[in-house]
Amino acid sequence: MNYLPHIALVGNPNSGKSSLFNQLTGLKQKVGNFPGVTVDKKSGICRLSETMQAQIIDLPGTYSLYPKSPDERVVTDILLNPSHPLHPGLVVVVVDAANLKRNLLLYTEVKDLGLPVVLALNMLDMAGSQQINIDQKLLSQQLHAPVVGINARTGKGIDALKGEMARAVGPRSGADGAASNGFHFVEASSLAPGLVDRIRGKFGLENDYAAYQYAHQGEAASFLKADEKSQLNSWRQEFGFEDKPLQARETVARYETIRKIVDEAVRVPAGNALQETLSGRLDKILLHRVWGFVVFMAILFLIFQAIFAWAQYPMDLIDAGIARLTAWLHESMPDSMLVNLLADGLIAGLGGILIFIPQIAVLFAFVAILEESGYMARVVFLMDRIMRSFGLNGRSVVPLISGVACAVPAIMATRTIDNRKERLITILVTPLMSCSARIPIYTILIALVVPKVLVLGFLNLQGVALMALYLLGFLAALVSAWVMKRVLQTREKSFLIMELPDYQVPRWGNVGITIIEKVKAFVLEAGKVIIAISIVLWVLSSYGPGNRMEEAAMKARSQYAAADETDLENHVASARLEASYAGQAGRFMEPAIRPLGYDWKIGIALLSSFAAREVFVGTLSTIYSIGSSDDDTDTIRQQLARETNPRTGGPMYTQATSFSLLIFYAFAMMCMSTLAVVHRETRGWKWPAIQFFYMTALAYLSAWLVYNALN
Repeated sequence: MNYLPHIALVGNPNSGKSSLFNQLTGLKQKVGNFPGVTVDKKSGICRLSETMQAQIIDLPGTYSLYPKSPDERVVTDILLNPSHPLHPGLVVVVVDAANLKRNLLLYTEVKDLGLPVVLALNMLDMAGSQQINIDQKLLSQQLHAPVVGINARTGKGIDALKGEMARAVGPRSGADGAASNGFHFVEASSLAPGLVDRIRGKFGLENDYAAYQYAHQGEAASFLKADEKSQLNSWRQEFGFEDKPLQARETVARYETIRKIVDEAVRVPAGNALQETLSGRLDKILLHRVWGFVVFMAILFLIFQAIFAWAQYPMDLIDAGIARLTAWLHESMPDSMLVNLLADGLIAGLGGILIFIPQIAVLFAFVAILEESGYMARVVFLMDRIMRSFGLNGRSVVPLISGVACAVPAIMATRTIDNRKERLITILVTPLMSCSARIPIYTILIALVVPKVLVLGFLNLQGVALMALYLLGFLAALVSAWVMKRVLQTREKSFLIMELPDYQVPRWGNVGITIIEKVKAFVLEAGKVIIAISIVLWVLSSYGPGNRMEEAAMKARSQYAAADETDLENHVASARLEASYAGQAGRFMEPAIRPLGYDWKIGIALLSSFAAREVFVGTLSTIYSIGSSDDDTDTIRQQLARETNPRTGGPMYTQATSFSLLIFYAFAMMCMSTLAVVHRETRGWKWPAIQFFYMTALAYLSAWLVYNALN
């Protein structure tokens, strides 16, 4: 396999780095974890020319090489460690043209490391709309690196950028890079004389600023061995190295140089600063103390209405298609264990995955549009006012909002929170936010008990119920955080400092990529679990200890001998299922869940969904397929609606039982992946255990209250 040069994209948050990554890689990208840490890494292949390809690595956003969070630490560790597997041969620094002075701080630091650099000057169209004129040729001369103007959203300038990248990593790149290696924005040897030379000799470094950064990183550098860190600390003491004063001195020197460069290369016409931008006018409404929340709630209503209204038709088609496929298998193939496994195990589990793809796609389409437009950053800023009242860090809003998609990356996102206790509280309450895995449960149960009618002439009542569940999870997270704040006795206050990007028309290519990625992740990741559990459940539901299943079948035939053939076969199938291994497990836990209105069949679904919540629907589909006659090819919804309560003779899924289940799943910790990532983030099982038991207790008590109130 030919070696592909590594090209790293670095830049400040909201500089357009991710959009540029999508432009360069398209769908030829993958998401993983950086070695040793739970921070998302995105990489992909880009064709720079007809004869050259490169691997593009999208590094986490950072403001400088002095990290304040674990995800920023990733950037520093990769750039400073030549032996790192992702150490780049070229760094593309993406800067926001409208905020050039602040963005160039990171550029000057990366440049001083001696790495080949290309500057991507992003959002030039926006800068032009604000009448900001940038002399790119002069800027390139002063920065000692190629400068390429681009618009990462529209793709403007991407070909020119690829050309510069190809030249930088091509065969002649060595001579070109050496020409500017002697230039430094800050002379590191003058900041720490003697120490820089000592570190260069010890670690074989060719760059003064890299050695200077080794002195700064010290204990925090993951790529240094214990004895090397100890040696560094000893030298730091010997030379009287002081981190904060030297960092401040260096930063002041850099900004002084940057100011001179920007003053010469950037022209802002007189009076332009007084000209109010469109984003500023919109923010007067969208960030208003009252109207901001009104608009946000209206957007939420639109999203949840769309999840039911727009996704209904394709969901019905998939549901009916799965039913027809199951019927075709039973009718066209001889009755055998293999056919039953395919129809009632594999196909039933597949139906539990495919039917919810339209709703997953609609949800993430809206999330991607809100992010692309710049509104999501406003939501974070707007909700910060509420967060502070409950003792959470302003940055807690990001994980909580991300939790609507999935708790696993949301918990990883807490690494941006500096305060240890506030980060811990955010980790513990984030799973209360209703994630996309709950959508299959919510929608199937809401469709059973909430009528499909319009409220006020335009609001779908089912969509209102779905939104209410999401708001309930958010309120539960806030109340739990308030309680934990007092239990953990957190007194430190934190404030949210973030940049609000200008509003922009969403780039539909990026929206499409997001939808495809999320749907693919749901189908491949959750799908593997659902299908595996469906097959295991089929086995456990088709076989039982000894001859119990045959004896139960004979007893049912005798007891219901007077019934018609269809009813008799259903009673026999149900009796066999109850005597199976799965039925025995459900019967074992039934006394514990009966106060919530659940029977042993629901108990089986509860057990299986501890692996992943979305397994619940597939499990019930498998169970009811096995517990029905072979000629019964009802869809999932019809199977649930038809199920009877053996104790009352009425429907099993009454309003009381269904709403009890909805509340239980809104609060319960039923995701092994989430517990695993909490263990990794907290470095122990203490907090995952506390999280599991407090959420399970909250779910059980709340479901009991709802069932008894409605029954």
